[in-house]
Amino acid sequence: MKQAVDLIFPKNLIREPVIYQMTREVPVVFNIRRAKVNEKVGEIVLELEGTEPALSAAAEYLKKRGIKVQPITHDTFES
Repeated sequence: MKQAVDLIFPKNLIREPVIYQMTREVPVVFNIRRAKVNEKVGEIVLELEGTEPALSAAAEYLKKRGIKVQPITHDTFES
């Protein structure tokens, strides 16, 4: 299953390897579709691939780290 998500990173997490750390704990594969980062905020659109429970766990991991996670419903992929 694939899901596109829009991630908004707060200033304090811009330089942290949060996506890498997520993939060390959650069995998902990611593809960066778009990214825009400056000194105040970071926005990344990711395509995540994995099982439904893994996708949910990935979103929860990111939210717990302080990242705003928005599913992109018009860009949801079928498995």
